[in-house]
Amino acid sequence: MDHDAAYEAVTSRDARFDGEFFFAVATTGIYCRPSCPAVTPRRKNVRFFPSAAAAQNHGFRACRRCRPDAVPGSAEWNARADVVGRAMRMIGDGVVDREGVPGLATRLGYSARQVQRQLTAEVGAGPVALARAQRAHAARVLLQTTSLPVTEIAFASGFASVRQFNDTIRQIYARTPSGLREEAGTRATRAGVAAAAGIPLRLAHRGAYAVKETFDLLAAEAVEHVEEVAGASGARTYRRTLGLPHGTAVVAVDEAAPAHTAARQGWLDARIHLTDLRDLTTAVQRLRRLFDLDADPYAVDERLGADPRLAPLVARTPGLRSPGAADPEECAVRALIGQQRAAGLVETYGKRLDVPCGTLTHLFPDSATLAPHPDPHLAALATALADATLRLDAGADRDEAARVLRTLPGMDEETVQVIRTRALGDPDVGPADRDAWRPWRSYARRHLAVAAAGRR
Repeated sequence: MDHDAAYEAVTSRDARFDGEFFFAVATTGIYCRPSCPAVTPRRKNVRFFPSAAAAQNHGFRACRRCRPDAVPGSAEWNARADVVGRAMRMIGDGVVDREGVPGLATRLGYSARQVQRQLTAEVGAGPVALARAQRAHAARVLLQTTSLPVTEIAFASGFASVRQFNDTIRQIYARTPSGLREEAGTRATRAGVAAAAGIPLRLAHRGAYAVKETFDLLAAEAVEHVEEVAGASGARTYRRTLGLPHGTAVVAVDEAAPAHTAARQGWLDARIHLTDLRDLTTAVQRLRRLFDLDADPYAVDERLGADPRLAPLVARTPGLRSPGAADPEECAVRALIGQQRAAGLVETYGKRLDVPCGTLTHLFPDSATLAPHPDPHLAALATALADATLRLDAGADRDEAARVLRTLPGMDEETVQVIRTRALGDPDVGPADRDAWRPWRSYARRHLAVAAAGRR
């Protein structure tokens, strides 16, 4: 997209491009999302950036009106399988915060210098700057939605020191942490009280979102003790447990009730209860992948709607998503053994939560625990995951993962495709002869599945 076309998107306040690029105004020192409702600046004063981190690197502050740091991520990073796409997914999952740039580079199989160079060339910022922008957003959410003490928020967001936290917040938001908190009307209290209340979030998405169909799928697949979907259709809540790098979590996401759809358009309401607040970014990213919130429904519906077979399905269910997985290794195990056996695994091998939350009492068993399982097919998959012969993390090489999966006993091609679609978030898994559906064959399969379920 050239800059003239980008400026047209800004002048028309086109929300389709929110998260795909950002624009900044030289005279104000502020950067925005394309749909910002403020007065359109003159073309000569506008600068364009491929990421919020790139705008911040050039000294621009986030707009307080359109909150450009809160937009959905670019759908490009989910679709791309190259080193930049894989790096962006891993940074989103918090790898840089936990392992630093060397850890990110090692996972990608490149040197730190090569990763820095490729990210800077395409995203306008290196891994440190991208992680810093993500930490700042997490900090703003905590400041404005919880009553945690500022010091707790600094470390929970991934900052190494309170000074680094204060300097970053001032640079990006032109406010002190206390100032951001005052804007939202929240007040600090004791850490334990705030953490027990959970963190309320709005998980942003772009365009239409077929929320009913997503909740229908999650309800049909829910594994007892780990997941549940409660409530009447149209006002359901999906809840599940998660094992995270520093602790555990119970997360909940609400289905928008029909009467409130207009008021809540553009996001899903969620709540996250964490045993360790450092896991916030990772938990959010895993929910985003599960609900496919960074997808570009405009591009998907335009491509698939041009196919005569799919056109009526797209018209009937605009914004249909291809859900991913909150835990890719769990997803692979469930794809191999099926839902009923998965529930039995949880009861026998799953770790019990220290504090059960209603019907949610266990974590899904990890690969190391399942490796000695007497079922040779399950044991082979669990062993490959445990010793990293098979990688399904956010930055995994999809083709290599599929190659390894096909070598495992009991793994048929349909199961490989399910794992590639769900665990690896590949948007283009489907029949090889359907070029007209590329690069969105996974979404085409979802449309066909939803239509078949409707006929049944």
